[in-house]
Amino acid sequence: MTQLDMNACKNADKWLNSCIDESTKQEIIHLREENPEEFNDAFYKTLEFGTGGLRGIMGIGTNRMNSLIISMTTQGFCNYIRKNKPSGSIRSVVSHDSRNNSRDFALTTARVMAANGFEVFLVEELRPTPLLSFAVRELNADAGVMITASHNPKEYNGYKAYWNDGAQLTTPHDELVIEEVNKIDDISLIKTQNDNTNITIIGKDIDDIYLNRIKSLSMDKGYISKHKDLRIVYTPLHGTGITLVPTALKHYGFENISIVEPQAIADGNFPTCISPNPEEPAALELGLQQAKKENADILLATDPDADREAIAVKKKDGEWILLNGNQTATLLSYYLIKRWKEEGKLNGNQYIIKTIVTSEIIRKIADSFKVECFDTLTGFKHIASKIKSLETTKEYIGGGEESFGYLIGDFVRDKDAISGCCILAEMAAYAAEKGQTLFDMMLELYVEHGFYYEKQVSITRKGKSGAEEIVSMMNNFRSIPPKELDGIHIEKIVDYLEAEKTGLPKSNVLQFFLADGSKVSVRPSGTEPKIKFYFSICSSMNNIAEYEQKEIEANAKIGRIKQDLGLI
Repeated sequence: MTQLDMNACKNADKWLNSCIDESTKQEIIHLREENPEEFNDAFYKTLEFGTGGLRGIMGIGTNRMNSLIISMTTQGFCNYIRKNKPSGSIRSVVSHDSRNNSRDFALTTARVMAANGFEVFLVEELRPTPLLSFAVRELNADAGVMITASHNPKEYNGYKAYWNDGAQLTTPHDELVIEEVNKIDDISLIKTQNDNTNITIIGKDIDDIYLNRIKSLSMDKGYISKHKDLRIVYTPLHGTGITLVPTALKHYGFENISIVEPQAIADGNFPTCISPNPEEPAALELGLQQAKKENADILLATDPDADREAIAVKKKDGEWILLNGNQTATLLSYYLIKRWKEEGKLNGNQYIIKTIVTSEIIRKIADSFKVECFDTLTGFKHIASKIKSLETTKEYIGGGEESFGYLIGDFVRDKDAISGCCILAEMAAYAAEKGQTLFDMMLELYVEHGFYYEKQVSITRKGKSGAEEIVSMMNNFRSIPPKELDGIHIEKIVDYLEAEKTGLPKSNVLQFFLADGSKVSVRPSGTEPKIKFYFSICSSMNNIAEYEQKEIEANAKIGRIKQDLGLI
């Protein structure tokens, strides 16, 4: 029989001894008595900010997403904001996605903030994450909150906290906010209200300003108008993208946009896909079916909060291919830099950004144009932090990460699938003007800069025991690291917990660099109960005809490395 966890009991007792309603108390008592394993997982810790903020399974408990956790977190966040701005008015912006309970959680957040004397701007209905980031800056707000669990399964919801720069909280803000949240150990410490006093509803006005800024990113020189009938199929995967992506594409000049209607319905149960994650091919099945049926040119998809996008394109023979996150980031980087050069905008002061687990071909491309390429830790808040640190000295072109998140321009400080979809469509028109597809462009880049093939493997370990297993795996890789993989010597091991050696903030990431230029990265997810392995294989590619064989060889090599790491 499962024993009750001491920390779980301690956390539950805090709630039971507070002035929460009686029905909630009875639910906690019932859970403790009838399902101790679930009770332990629900209360053994308090949700913490990770790379994507606060995120967890919905339900009762300190380790769950519920109205109490939302209220306590918001009160702690408010206290921290007020400490940083002890006098004067404070503004905040609150938005949410299509998930179950998201509107209620957003309203709870807004009312706690308003009760704390904040001037609050709340979206009229679901809106994308990048719009929230934009609105914080546009409205001169001191903070923002986005209620979303991004691409997680339907059981999850989350809380992304933003600072006045429009970026998610980074060190030290994230840790200090948690300190303030932990001080809220009784519901009586939460300020709240039952009406919308001091809450202003925002909608089309802020949408239009944002869409106009996105339109200003276009580098079109007439090829969009020549290819305005480019056949685009778009799916929002039951999320927020439907509110802005089609309109943004039309602003760019594209007229032939076909929506995957079954997935255009905002629904937190995500009924047409097992997981609303554009990284997973299964999520795009309906979109691909429609794209093939309509003989489309490209398929675009966004995740539920529309901060990440996926794209599928056709090969010369008409076969469809889903570009992975590294390929999309590579094409975006190449197109942006090349177009900046064609417009005479490169003077040696520009830069792009990628994360440490994103393809090194991006750096090669940047070097070929004499554009600086910076690395950051995984998590887009680190990219935003780098932009902020350089905004007075250098000019940002674009950046991205392998997990399908990209940002063009700097008026948003989080990944932005709305602008991303527009630029990808523009790129497709640019390629069409040259008689190519985007896949043709990718093959040419492999020939010029080398073949890079990346694949990610995630191992899920749920609950308290799963978290302990993930910690054990990381400890083993550190204490007994492999000396070779696939028979190839490991030349260098980088441990990002040793921040003084990396020049980046401390992070639980290990990287193994092989003598042949391949790279393996290992890190626990900051938002999901997973440990992630990133494999990067590189070799030369003399002509585009070699692509399929190179892919076969790379997959075989990854299989052997996985075996050496004990993953299969």
